[in-house]
Amino acid sequence: MLLIQVPCSLLEGVCKESYLISPPCICSLATGFEEPISIRISKTAYFYNHSWVQDMCSVSLGELQILSWNSSSDTLIFLYPWSRGNFSNKELSELQTFFQMYFIRVTQAVHTGLLQFEYPFDIQMATGCELHSGKNFIGYVQLAIQGTDFLSLQNETWLPSPKGGKKAQHFCRLLNLNQAFTHVVQRLLSDTCPRFTLGVLDAGKTHLQRQVKPNAWLSSGPSPGPGHLLLVCHVSGFYPKPLWVMWMRGEQEQLGTQRGDFLPNADGTWYLRATLDVAAEEAAGLACRVKHSSLGGQDLVLYWGEHHSFLGLILAVMVALVLLIGLAFLFRKRW
Repeated sequence: MLLIQVPCSLLEGVCKESYLISPPCICSLATGFEEPISIRISKTAYFYNHSWVQDMCSVSLGELQILSWNSSSDTLIFLYPWSRGNFSNKELSELQTFFQMYFIRVTQAVHTGLLQFEYPFDIQMATGCELHSGKNFIGYVQLAIQGTDFLSLQNETWLPSPKGGKKAQHFCRLLNLNQAFTHVVQRLLSDTCPRFTLGVLDAGKTHLQRQVKPNAWLSSGPSPGPGHLLLVCHVSGFYPKPLWVMWMRGEQEQLGTQRGDFLPNADGTWYLRATLDVAAEEAAGLACRVKHSSLGGQDLVLYWGEHHSFLGLILAVMVALVLLIGLAFLFRKRW
């Protein structure tokens, strides 16, 4: 880990309009991301044999992917108009060159036998920086083989993981001898990554600070057992991600509420569901309450009884329509 104190001059330009600065130059980032805010470069390389390697690479701001890597052309793909941040074409070209060198170096180490792993295997690499409390950037580099920690960079020194064994120790010794490469990585973490993060936050503030109201609906899930109901509250299409949902009886929270994982929608919004296992006779009077920043303090409340009545109304209307269509068909046939 590398801790970088962000200069006030660097923060002031970004925080001037969209953020709040409070002494000593701490920036409260109203971006919809939960802290720490991070730029993360992730790469997975699948080595099937000596001549066949498949790469996947992405750059994410928090959980939002903003760049991808075209391995066939060795170029960056910007997924949003603001994904470039405030970088010049020259700086982006330098960043792209580093990616090429970074990826090629590891691939060469494998093919020249420095790592000596049996095919097939995969390598996972992650590097980037995290902004904590709007003040300190922490840079990191991590490498894993087959999902097991292999090495990391700490204070300009490559350190082997205890799980990496002698192979990790040998590879770290070689990396530590290459001071030029380590210096480039250090500059990426201490200068390029923090500037790029702040630039992207500023350039993408309209997108990142948007508020999208959630849609919610109720349903019943598979029966948990005889005489029981599984009440399901679906909440979808909301942004930013933080959201509170709970089954309630009046003002009393139902502690048996089970919340699932936040799942991404294709449009960048989120989906979440909350379930409650109750005895069938106790379902009446229960409600699902949703809190979200886009609602302006007005909670979204859906009552199970109304849900049941609404389904009954839909069923009644459908039955009536079927009867009308049947009668019309019968009269037409007789006529």
